[in-house]
Amino acid sequence: MNFLFLIILFGVIIWPILIYNRLILLRNRAKEAWSDIDVQLKRRYNLIPNLIETVKGYASHEKDLFEKVTKARSQAMQAIELKEKAEAENMLTSTLKSLFAVTENYPDLKASTNFLELQKELRDTEDKIQASRRFYNTNVRDLNTKIEMFPSNLIASQFKFEKMEFFEIKEKEARESVEVKF
Repeated sequence: MNFLFLIILFGVIIWPILIYNRLILLRNRAKEAWSDIDVQLKRRYNLIPNLIETVKGYASHEKDLFEKVTKARSQAMQAIELKEKAEAENMLTSTLKSLFAVTENYPDLKASTNFLELQKELRDTEDKIQASRRFYNTNVRDLNTKIEMFPSNLIASQFKFEKMEFFEIKEKEARESVEVKF
C-alpha cells in the first residue's frame, strides 16, 4: 500500500515539478546563450568604427562604402526582435565583406599594423559569434524539443512556456564567412 501511495505521489506532485524545473533550466540556458551572442555582437560593433577610421586613412574616396557599413552597423545595433537582428547582422556581414574586398586595392593599408590588429580582432570576434550562435541554437533546440514532446508538453502548455526562435543566417552567408585574410 505504501509503495502504491509513493507512485501516485510521484506521478501527481513530484513528476510535474521535475518537468517544470527542467523547462526553467532549458529556458535559462537559452537566455544565457543569447547573452553570449549579444556580448560578441557588441564587441564587433565596437571594432567597426576603428576599422572604418583606419581604412579611411588609406581609402578616403570610398565614402559610400563607409556610409553603408555605418548604416548596417546602426541597424544591427537597433534591432530588437531575433528575426530582425538576424537580418541586420546578415546585412552588416555583407557590407563588411565589401569593405574588406576594397582594402585589397591598398597595399599600404594591408601592411598597416593597426589594420592587421583590427583584422585579427575581427576574425576572433567572428569566430566567437559563430560559436555562440551554435551554442544558442543548441539550447533553443533542447528547449523547443522539451516543449513539444509528450508528456512535458502538458506542463509546458499549462505554464505557458513558448518556443524560442533560432538565430539563423542566410544560407549564402553561412557558406561565405567574412573575408579578413591579407
